[in-house]
Amino acid sequence: MDTRQWRDTIAAAQDGDRRALDELVEGWLPLVYNIVGRALNGHADVDDVVQETMLRAVGNLGSLRDPDSFRSWLVAIAMRQIRDRARRRTSAPLDESAAREASDFAELTVLRLQLEGQRREVAEAVRWLDDEDRQLLSLWWLEVAGELTRRELAAAVGISRQHAAVRVQRMKERLETSRGIVRALDGACPDLRELTGRWDGRPDSVWRKRLARHIRGCGYCGDTRESVVPAERLLVGIALVPVPVGFTLSLALGSKTAAAATVASVSWSAKLMGALTQPVVAATAGATIVAGGAYVVTQAPDAPAPRVTVSPTAASTHRAPSVAATPPASPSPSPSPSVTPTKSALYGSVVDAVDRAPDPDTPPGALPHRPETGITSTGGAHAVLNHRGDAVTLTGKGYVLVRWQISPQYRAGSLVPPSWTGLKGRLFHVASGGGRRMDDPVSATDSTATGMGDSTVGYAVLPAGTQQMWQNEYFYVDGSVTLTVNERGADYGLGVFPSTWDAAEKDITTGPDQGAKRYGLVRDTGGDDTPVPQYATRSTPADPATVPQESRVAAP
Repeated sequence: MDTRQWRDTIAAAQDGDRRALDELVEGWLPLVYNIVGRALNGHADVDDVVQETMLRAVGNLGSLRDPDSFRSWLVAIAMRQIRDRARRRTSAPLDESAAREASDFAELTVLRLQLEGQRREVAEAVRWLDDEDRQLLSLWWLEVAGELTRRELAAAVGISRQHAAVRVQRMKERLETSRGIVRALDGACPDLRELTGRWDGRPDSVWRKRLARHIRGCGYCGDTRESVVPAERLLVGIALVPVPVGFTLSLALGSKTAAAATVASVSWSAKLMGALTQPVVAATAGATIVAGGAYVVTQAPDAPAPRVTVSPTAASTHRAPSVAATPPASPSPSPSPSVTPTKSALYGSVVDAVDRAPDPDTPPGALPHRPETGITSTGGAHAVLNHRGDAVTLTGKGYVLVRWQISPQYRAGSLVPPSWTGLKGRLFHVASGGGRRMDDPVSATDSTATGMGDSTVGYAVLPAGTQQMWQNEYFYVDGSVTLTVNERGADYGLGVFPSTWDAAEKDITTGPDQGAKRYGLVRDTGGDDTPVPQYATRSTPADPATVPQESRVAAP
């Protein structure tokens, strides 16, 4: 964002032009929101700090001598407010209700910009940085994106450019360490799982150092199978996170400028929020809303999903495979396939049942694209559920990835599946991926070894009639539901990630020729006859493990 383009607007706003002040606040609010949001990692104080920053900027606008320096001046004000907030903050922790209400800025970045792969990894790694590093990152992020210069970054922090270079380099090193932690937690290292059994799931410097030590000495966690792209190159492709719908400013000052600010606060919020809450118009025109540098691609949230009728085990021409050698067949017997549901079936009357594993070289059918407005999770962007009673509540409209990790080497035997309780709205089991089912072979030397165990340690055994899970299972939530681990026999863990249609589609279309055991499986028909996962209910039982295998969850 070039300040020179704003010279006339700034000058007019200094002279009391209400429309110019309106444009100024609207245009620069996203930059301030992103700086404060990343520096405070979405703490509940973000709104207050943004408000105070804009209040001081508007109130002191007349003292700005050079309009070309407006950006560095505004950023410096934001950083002072961030530091003042840190000094004022008491040592007492937030109460639980405030902690639940605080939005994690890393999670917002992932969800609102639909980040995938290593860009998502960088956003999630921010959680592991200390406050000082996170403040510096909030500026460096904008520097590499072309929104700030190094001179402006140094001025905002109050240090020389040479000192800023040293500080940025040290922060980048800790960011790379944090990226390694995110990758490792996303894996299946049994030693790491044992280590994190005592971790409460909250990133901090102590656990960052502890996990970093493990990764440096672990051949499994330290094995990076894909080239790691430098953070600078990844950040360049990440746009500003849009100002949230419903965010408002109240700039009451009591002067000539105050009058303009009050009108402006109503005007810009009406324009910006009006645009963001009318996606039908933007989608119809194929438009992308530009709000002060925040690029928001919109779509109609309630647009009808495409009707694609696909049998779960049917072949498809969705993508032509380049077939490599066929992997060995699963040693476990394949159950008979489930009955294909009728199109007239009402929601909730079709529940997941045992089905036959598709041929490894059979590409899946097309995955219907259901409306997405984002999923919020009480466990954040990466919830790790390792123990009986661990739970996460998912709310919104969009896709969720549940990743299975079964550990028969610790405890084999009967497996009590997780349950979905307190369902409000609708829940579908839309696809399976990860390159393999859990009963697929996992060893080239031991023909008895599958993801469920081997002849030496024993096997995790599902209750009769339970749907065999894949490494990655994708669900679609439209409402709210709680997923709970009911581990009482075989040892298992779940990773729960708010996801996207793009991520699911990419996962399930990864075939054997790309290193996976098999293509994925599409279960979504595009309608209400898409299967509902087993062990789902609208009730909230005292013991989630008592949920029946095939609950009926038809809309009330």
